[in-house]
Amino acid sequence: MALSFFTPPPIFCRLTAATATSRSSHGNCTHALEANFVRLAADLSDKSAGLTSPHPYFGCVIATPSGNVVGEGYLYAQGTKSAEVQAVEAAGIDVCRGATAYLNMEPGDCHGDHTAVSALVQAGIARVVVGMRHPLQHLRGNAVLALRSQGVRVDVLGEDLLSKAVEEAQRSCRLVNAHLIYRAASQVPFSVLKYAITLDGKIAASSGHAEWISSKISRHRVSELRRRCDAVIVGGNTVRRDNPRLTARHGGGHMPMRIVMSQTLNLPQEANLWDISEVPTIVVTQKGARRSFQKHLASKGVEVVEFDFLNPRDVMEYFYDRGYLAILWECGGTLAASAISSGVIHKVYAFVAPKIIGGRNAPSPVGELGMVEMSQALDLIDVSYEQVGPDMLVSGFLQPIPDLTPVMPSIDETSAIDHTITPCEPNVIFFYKAWDPYGAFSNFSPHPIRMLDENGDYATWSSVEHFYQAHKFVGVDNPRAQAYVEEIRSAKSPEEAARLGRLVQRRHPDLVRTNWESIRINVMYRALKCKFSVYPHLNSMLLSTVGSVLVKASPHDLFWGRGREGEGLNYLGRLLMRLRSEFLGEHSCSSESESYPHDIRNTQ
Repeated sequence: MALSFFTPPPIFCRLTAATATSRSSHGNCTHALEANFVRLAADLSDKSAGLTSPHPYFGCVIATPSGNVVGEGYLYAQGTKSAEVQAVEAAGIDVCRGATAYLNMEPGDCHGDHTAVSALVQAGIARVVVGMRHPLQHLRGNAVLALRSQGVRVDVLGEDLLSKAVEEAQRSCRLVNAHLIYRAASQVPFSVLKYAITLDGKIAASSGHAEWISSKISRHRVSELRRRCDAVIVGGNTVRRDNPRLTARHGGGHMPMRIVMSQTLNLPQEANLWDISEVPTIVVTQKGARRSFQKHLASKGVEVVEFDFLNPRDVMEYFYDRGYLAILWECGGTLAASAISSGVIHKVYAFVAPKIIGGRNAPSPVGELGMVEMSQALDLIDVSYEQVGPDMLVSGFLQPIPDLTPVMPSIDETSAIDHTITPCEPNVIFFYKAWDPYGAFSNFSPHPIRMLDENGDYATWSSVEHFYQAHKFVGVDNPRAQAYVEEIRSAKSPEEAARLGRLVQRRHPDLVRTNWESIRINVMYRALKCKFSVYPHLNSMLLSTVGSVLVKASPHDLFWGRGREGEGLNYLGRLLMRLRSEFLGEHSCSSESESYPHDIRNTQ
C-alpha cells in the first residue's frame, strides 16, 4: 500500500466492478453503492500522485444503470487527457448513453477548456454524481452548472445525497485532495511533519548519530511520501548533522524541490544539497546573513531567498505565492516546534521503531512548545496506525480538514477562501498558475500550438512551455540536443517539460544554443502569438483586459515575473500587452511600446 495523504477509513473497502455487479442484482443502486462508486473514483484519482506536481487529483467512474463499471480514468496532470474523456473512451459511446458518471471532484477546467464536461454530455451520460465541489472559488460550481444547463442530472454528495455512507465517501474525496483544500482555506501549502523515533521518543543518540532509526521499508515509504510533495524542507541542524540528499531514492517519478531554512547561514561549504544536477535547492534565510556564503551558494546554482524576519509562517506564505500545494517537513525538533507554533503544520507522520537508545540529552522530534500541563497537549485528529516492517506508523491531522459547506461567497468574501482572487486595483491584472482566474495567460496553460520548425514543417506542441523549453536546444549540431528536443516535445505535461528543459540546461550547458539569452524573448513571443491567434476565446480574453497592466505574479521569477517586491522585469506580462496592442492595431501606441526593449519591439 502506497503512503498517501489519503488514508481510507477501515470500515470502507474499495469497490470492484465484480462487487458492483453482484450487488446491483438486488435492485437499483442505493446511496451506499453510489457512495462506493465515488470512493472508487477517489482511489483512481490518487494514482496520479507522484507523477507530476502540482495539480489536483481527478478520477471518473462510469457505471450502467444495472451497476456495471464500464469505464474508468484519472487525470495524469493538468493539460493531459481528462479523467472523464478517458472513462468515456474506455466505456465506448454506445455504452455510455443513459449511464452515470461518478467523480471524486467537480472538474476544474482552465479558461475555455471544457473537455471534461463536453465528453460527458456528448457521450450521452444521463447523470453525474460529484463527490465535492471544486475548492477554488472561481471554479466552484462552474462544471455543475454547465452540466445541468445541458440537461444532465447532477447530484452532489452532501447536498443532493445525504446518508452515513455519503459522509464517508465525502471524506474520501476531501482526503485525496487535502493538499488543495488546505491550501485554498489557509493560504499556505498543505504541510506534513514527518519524523522517525525510537520507542523512547528519540530522533538521534546523544552524540547526534541517527543512521538509521527506522527500517529500510519505512525509509522506502518516506521516499514515496516525498514524491507526493512539491518540496521537502529541513533546517540548518539537519544539513550539518546528516548531510541529506532529500531525493526520492527508490524509483523514478517526480522529485520535490529541496528547501533549507537557516537564520544565520551557518552551513557547510560543501553539502549534498548544494549539488543541483538532479533537483534544485532553495535556501531561505534572514536578510543580510553571510553575504559571502550567499555568493558561494549562488555560484553553485542554489537559489537564496531572504526574509526580513525568518519564521515558518512567512516562508510558507511565500511558497504559497509560488504555487506550491504540499510541503514535507523533515526537520529537527527546534524547527518542528516553531512550525507547529506558527500553525503551518497540518498533518503528522511518525515512524516508531522498536528500539531504545536512552540518553538525557538525546534529541526529541519536537522542541519546546511552552506547554506545562498535559491538558495543553495537541491532539491528533483521524489517527491511523499501520505496521511498516518492524516499525509502527502513526499518522493524523493537527488541524481538521476545512469545511466545504456549499455557500457561494460574494467577491468581497472570496479572499478569505482563495488568495488568488483577492480583489486588486482594476488597472492591474495578476496571473500566474494555470488554475488562476486569468490562468490562460500562463505559458503552462493546456493549449496546444502548431509552429513551423527549422525545416519549414509544422510541428505540434502541447503547450507554450513545451515549445519554449525545447527551443533551448533546437538547431544545436549534436544528436543529444535533438534527442532532448523530442523528449521535451513528448513530455506529458507542461510541468514535466519545464523540469526536463531546466535539468538539461543545468547538466549540459554545452547543448544550449549559444544565442539563447538573446533570442529567448522572441521564442516566447512567437509561441504566445500563435496561442492567442488560434484560440478565439483566448484572444477575446486578452482583448478584454484593455486598459489594464498584465503582471505575472511570480515571487521568484525576476525575468518573466514581477518578483516579491515588484523588482522583476515582468517580461511575460509585457509580451502579452505587446501582443494585445498588436491585435488591436495599436502599433503606434507609444505608451506601451516605450516600455519594451528594442529586441522585442521589432519582433516580427
